[in-house]
Amino acid sequence: MKKWECTICGYIHEGEEPPEECPLCGADASQFVEVKERADATASPAQEGAAAQTAASQPVSAAPAGTPSFPQTTIQALIAKHHLHPIAVHTPNGIIPMAVLFVLLLSLFGSSSLGKAALYSYTFVLLSMPFVLFTGYSMWKTRYQGAFTSLFKIKIIASAVATVLLATLVLWGYGQPSVLQANSSGRGMFLFLSLIMLAAVGIAGHLGGKLIFGSRK
Repeated sequence: MKKWECTICGYIHEGEEPPEECPLCGADASQFVEVKERADATASPAQEGAAAQTAASQPVSAAPAGTPSFPQTTIQALIAKHHLHPIAVHTPNGIIPMAVLFVLLLSLFGSSSLGKAALYSYTFVLLSMPFVLFTGYSMWKTRYQGAFTSLFKIKIIASAVATVLLATLVLWGYGQPSVLQANSSGRGMFLFLSLIMLAAVGIAGHLGGKLIFGSRK
């Protein structure tokens, strides 16, 4: 049976034809290539040496038009090599659920100190978001070729919604500190927006995990 690999996310499909849509990232059938056994898998050392000499004798072609500049390429390579985006994204994924819990407990028990803790947590996450978004964009452009499939569309929208709501809540919290007081009339709306932000963060995180840990045949 033939094997087909998605050139966007690496998903392996078995069948006579590639799937109409990648179940992992949503790429269409045109993004699949047939996986074949390497012709040199059983090559002798002598053959491998000859092949290496042939490759070494070939002239090095110039970089194609549109190739990123050296600093940009270096930064992207470092981000990919050291897995900086998976590390950075743990900040919103880990702190925002805790902070939303603080807001929920504030609404239930009226403790203003919990409101301050939530606001400080939101502030820390907001300050980290430029790095989170930059590393995510870099990974999308390099590892996933900037593919704009359904999965990436949803992930980008969810990330944008989470970032906008996070900035809104932080500005609201500092501009109107009373919103996080026990007797505030706007506390319910603050909690509602926090829950929407939490859902957006969860969706973006789930899709990111699906790309990395999704089942591959």
